[in-house]
Amino acid sequence: MAISALHAAATGMRAMDEKLNVLANNIANIGTVGFKRSRVSFEDLLYQVKREPGLENVSSEPTPFGIQVGLGTQVSGTELDFAQGPIDVSNNTFDMAIEGNGFFQVLALYNGEEITSYTRAGNFTVNANGALVLGNSVGSLMEPSITIPSGAEVEITENGQVLTREPGQTNFSQSGQLELARFVNPKGLLQIGKNLYAQSDASGDPVTGNPGEDGIGVIRSGFLEMSNVDPVRELVELIRTQRYFELNSQTVQSADESLQVVAQLRRF
Repeated sequence: MAISALHAAATGMRAMDEKLNVLANNIANIGTVGFKRSRVSFEDLLYQVKREPGLENVSSEPTPFGIQVGLGTQVSGTELDFAQGPIDVSNNTFDMAIEGNGFFQVLALYNGEEITSYTRAGNFTVNANGALVLGNSVGSLMEPSITIPSGAEVEITENGQVLTREPGQTNFSQSGQLELARFVNPKGLLQIGKNLYAQSDASGDPVTGNPGEDGIGVIRSGFLEMSNVDPVRELVELIRTQRYFELNSQTVQSADESLQVVAQLRRF
């Protein structure tokens, strides 16, 4: 009956609406430092099995196929794409890009609790106390904490050493060591906003270490990793999503017309 077609098409429209929301978020964050795009995955729903494949027919031979009618689709998940974003020159010592795997570690409030969170955004700066903080709306403190002496000249090496030279000194001395974290399944991280991710059961426990060691990427001071959103790709997906939505709406219209024909049947 056309009733099944109505419900199946409705699930398709809901799924395309969800994909549209994800695409809109990708495009909105095309200029967000360290942002990683998401893609939507779908799965088909249950099937009405009117005749199972392999049942014997009148000649006692198994049928090569059966009669199975699907009931639509649904979103099975949104998957983060951690492909490296383009590296942009900033010439700011505290701006850092990770070339390779890994995340910066910062302290952030989540559900009223201070937790270690993770980010690919490297737009760091110093607060009033000279501590390195992420340049987001809450100024998340870098973990482990690194304090820059007032007025000091700063250099950050690719292996994460923070070297400072205070006024009047001739040599640089090490003021701290950056640590990065990596995950077995970074796509399982929980997105909590403000360019931050939180650990989840799906991501596994973080493996921390110095940049350039144990499969962790290196630091590029004076650079920023930009969003990995490809505007052309997203716009193409946007058009495809719109067309898929229109096709499902046409299915709803066709099913409705079929029901009208049934409702107008007369017995002569």
